[in-house]
Amino acid sequence: MQNGIPVPEFVSVESVSDLEQGLSKFGYPSILKARRDAYDGRGNFKIDSPEQIQKAFDYFEEKKLMLEKFVPFKMEVSVIAARNTKGQIKTFPLVENIHEDNILRKTIAPARTSEKIAKKAEEIAKTTMSGLKGAGVFGIEMFVTENDEIVINEIAPRVHNSGHHTLQSSETSQFEQHLRAILGLELGGTSLLYPTIMYNILGPKNCEGEYKPIVLSEPNVFLKMYGKKISKPLRKLGHFNLVGKQDESIDQLLKKLESLKDKVSINPA
Repeated sequence: MQNGIPVPEFVSVESVSDLEQGLSKFGYPSILKARRDAYDGRGNFKIDSPEQIQKAFDYFEEKKLMLEKFVPFKMEVSVIAARNTKGQIKTFPLVENIHEDNILRKTIAPARTSEKIAKKAEEIAKTTMSGLKGAGVFGIEMFVTENDEIVINEIAPRVHNSGHHTLQSSETSQFEQHLRAILGLELGGTSLLYPTIMYNILGPKNCEGEYKPIVLSEPNVFLKMYGKKISKPLRKLGHFNLVGKQDESIDQLLKKLESLKDKVSINPA
């Protein structure tokens, strides 16, 4: 909270003793996290009982760790923010993220929240960028609590999966914005032009190996495969953006999404 940025309570963990002390402070459940090289939930271990302490500590194989107080939340959201080398900061509108097995499955733009929460999240993102002073695009992931408070969960100093929707939805894509930022150019506009849902294409849990090519030809659907020839369980292989009309509701888009899921299923070659 030194810079006025809301984050969950946390303590450094270097030993099982540190972990036990932290759990006595935060209680159960709490989240043990790797400080670096963590993504898609792979750097987290939720500890629900004392019996899991040693297992959780050993899981990370001597990585630098932190224990975080568990935050009961009703929604996971994120703000894609950019800061250029001259200190100009811009944020894209708040989006809602829905995960499956700790992997981002879909991003809904704009988030289904009140305008008050959206503005609050964007202001927190700007404060964060001012404090970090980095240049480029950052993905700032947050929780919305049951009391409509906002807490930062994670900061990714790079273009972010939850910002892929900007390729079709926004005045400027996050990729163009990143180039503008690191080159010291004026940052592009961040207005959301169309409601959009980004859907990740993941490798099935029970299949590993080469897979049949996916072809998706639908109006207002934009497919992007990542060129990964081998499917692995829950590996991100691509995504598509489902773009709505300006007067189309998120609920209408979610119904359309259901009809598209089977068309992007991964099948062995």
